[in-house]
Amino acid sequence: QLQLVESGGGLVQPGGSLRLSCAASGFTLNYYVTGWFRQAPGKEREGVSCISSGNGSTYYADSVKGRFTISRDNAKNTVYLQMNSLKPEDTGVYYCAAGLEITPFQAMCVMMSKRYLEVWGQGTLVTVSE
Repeated sequence: QLQLVESGGGLVQPGGSLRLSCAASGFTLNYYVTGWFRQAPGKEREGVSCISSGNGSTYYADSVKGRFTISRDNAKNTVYLQMNSLKPEDTGVYYCAAGLEITPFQAMCVMMSKRYLEVWGQGTLVTVSE
C-alpha cells in the first residue's frame, strides 16, 4: 500500500537546524510531486516546499525561502527537508504528501488538495523554542 512516513522532528533552539525525512513505500517518489506542509495550533495549514517529479524542480513558500532546502534521494526513495536558521514561527506539525503531477506542482503545493495529493504521512512535530 502507498505510505509515507516522516521522521526527524524534535525540539530545537532558534537559529538551529533540523533535517526531516519522508520515506515512501509502495510507490516511487521520483514519479510523484512530493511536498512538505505544516500546521501550527490556531493557524491554517500551509505549503512549505515541494519538489516536482522527474527533474526535481523546487518550490518554497516565501516564509522559508533561503532557509529551507528540499531534496530527493531516488536510491532511498526518500524526500528530505533541510531546515536551517529556524524561527519560533516554524513550529508546527510537518507533514509530507505526494501525488501524481497532473497539475503544475507549484499549484499542488499551494492548494494542498487531497484530490491531487492523495498520500499523506502522519506528521512529525517540530518545536522551535528555548
